[in-house]
Amino acid sequence: MKLFVAAVSHKTAPVEVREQVAVQRNELVDVAHYLKWFGHLDEMVLLSTCNRVEIYGTTRQSIDSSKSALQLLSSEPVDLDPYIYVHKDAEAARHLFRVTAGLDSMTLGETEITGQIKNAYETAREAGLTGPVSNRLFQRAFQATKEIRAHTAIGRGTVSIKSAAVESIEKAFSDDLANKSVMVIGAGEMAERCVQLLVKKGVRSIFVSSRSFDRAIDLANRCGGDAVCFGYCLFEMRDVDVVVAATSSGQSLLALDDMENLMKARRNRPLLLIDLSVPRNIDPAASQLENVTLYNIDDLEALARQGAQARERELATCHQIIEAHVAALTEKLNAEDKRLSAKERKNRWMPDPLTTPSNLLPTAA
Repeated sequence: MKLFVAAVSHKTAPVEVREQVAVQRNELVDVAHYLKWFGHLDEMVLLSTCNRVEIYGTTRQSIDSSKSALQLLSSEPVDLDPYIYVHKDAEAARHLFRVTAGLDSMTLGETEITGQIKNAYETAREAGLTGPVSNRLFQRAFQATKEIRAHTAIGRGTVSIKSAAVESIEKAFSDDLANKSVMVIGAGEMAERCVQLLVKKGVRSIFVSSRSFDRAIDLANRCGGDAVCFGYCLFEMRDVDVVVAATSSGQSLLALDDMENLMKARRNRPLLLIDLSVPRNIDPAASQLENVTLYNIDDLEALARQGAQARERELATCHQIIEAHVAALTEKLNAEDKRLSAKERKNRWMPDPLTTPSNLLPTAA
């Protein structure tokens, strides 16, 4: 029985190609059953995310048709052949282990993909699409990922600007982050992601201000925070500990004069400013004021690069762990394959005493 993966990912195909083969979650089981029938597969798991679509399967037939199975997913007559990669046997297992551990992701070491693969596997298992080989394969992938998380720092530190911003806030306030107050100016994607990360870190007091008060209310309601009318945000800043600016405004929103007056009203109580906007929303000269700390997007990109480099240094250890699990899985599957082959040969050549001449029957020792 041959194990394989046939797939496209962000490394081999642009988004306009990946979206052609993406499968909606509510269609996953039906599509997988059809692909299993079309490809003469014994077992299969279908994974579909925004960055990859992968078919993991086992078959006694040639795996040449695996590319054709992937082509069937395309909603348009697109030649996918230049974008498809196929791995077999140990290489297929190695690929799955890397993907599950986040080593093949856009953001090295990210953990979201682990949950996505677990969901894909459970969906396939509950639908009766998996079997002994794929069950061992995916359980081993989860074991390898657990070991990688426990023994390396591949998922630690910050590797994005948004997470670098939140990490800067964490470092500034050490263990007292939950009791600090944060104002986020903006209600777009960047602002929303920052708010989500702050909530995840346990920040309980979050204010959201935006030129669009409706959008500020919507984001504040979703994070359990409070919306602030844009015209009053400077007034509210007197009582917060952190201000995060993340808007698409083409002009400065917090001028030096504004910040000087604000710090007087705060009686020079320390204030952390984080400017994620381009062009910058906060006057760079504000960093010269006493008790004001200002980080701009370049500062945060430098932190993110350091985090990415730290994760890259963990890759060698991750690969060692993966190779050990690939070897263990391969040994287990080969032993099982030999056992089943021996059983099949025995059943195939067992003589029937009613029809076999007596001279061909085995004799007792």
